[in-house]
Amino acid sequence: MISITKKMLFIFNPHSGKGQIKNHLLDILDKFAKAEYDITVRPTQERLDAYNYIKNNGDKFDRIVVSGGDGTLNEAVKGLMEFDADKRPCLGYIPTGTTNDFASTLELPKSIAKSSDIAVNGVPFKCDIGKFNSTTFNYVAAFGAFTDVPYDTPQETKNILGHTAYVLEGMKRLSSLPSYHVKIKYDNGEFEGDIFLCMILNATSVAGLHKTKQLKNVDLNDGLFEMLVFKRPTNLIEFQNILINLMRGENSGDEYLFAKSSYFEFECDENIKWTLDGEYGGNPKHTVINVVPSAMTFIIDKTHNMLKE
Repeated sequence: MISITKKMLFIFNPHSGKGQIKNHLLDILDKFAKAEYDITVRPTQERLDAYNYIKNNGDKFDRIVVSGGDGTLNEAVKGLMEFDADKRPCLGYIPTGTTNDFASTLELPKSIAKSSDIAVNGVPFKCDIGKFNSTTFNYVAAFGAFTDVPYDTPQETKNILGHTAYVLEGMKRLSSLPSYHVKIKYDNGEFEGDIFLCMILNATSVAGLHKTKQLKNVDLNDGLFEMLVFKRPTNLIEFQNILINLMRGENSGDEYLFAKSSYFEFECDENIKWTLDGEYGGNPKHTVINVVPSAMTFIIDKTHNMLKE
């Protein structure tokens, strides 16, 4: 007879991606039950439902598994960060969103069956979390060109076209790139100038940048986040060169600034629309970002490259 002693919360977004999670629910629950978990299942009802449910109930469980895209995972982590560090259960992740950038960083497979197996049979891995003013984010805080594409693209379009929907929406913006005059302070440095894109990262894969020169050596629990600041191009040729050099992992020293830091502070004369893990993050003029070291424990596969270092 199976002796159930552990409690699990399985919370999933039924609308994430193309809703394929619905076709796998029985297999997932059977797998969790065989791992001797007493399971509470919660399909999200609306935006921030995952956050609110975990904030109010998360400390009652031994493990939480969340299924959805980067936004759903962001809500789950945000909810868990409401608790003291010693009361946060481990978090498993079954990625079913359109892009799943952070799943790529965690090296989780696209297969729902394989990722659900890792969620119960994987190993714990502590990961730094970003504190953005009074809220949190997992892997990217960004503003500027194209950063609003993920949350401005209709879910129906994402479901039909997948990642192509982001590309098509982004192409519409090429003729009207925004520019921001900002002052940035960070560990051992300052910057002031006109830029069109800024990203604060803790990831090896963001928006199609897969392990470039700047990201391939990212350490997810070193207490530091990476910053990429793209200076405003004066013409289309410069803009194309920035994209080409970035994808190649090259840096001329003039096109963008790269830095590692535990702290970032932004001052701007106008309100800046930020994106946090692909979701709208507000529009403050003044922003402070701090790294919270080893704040979350994710469940990952035992073959993850970070475990080999």
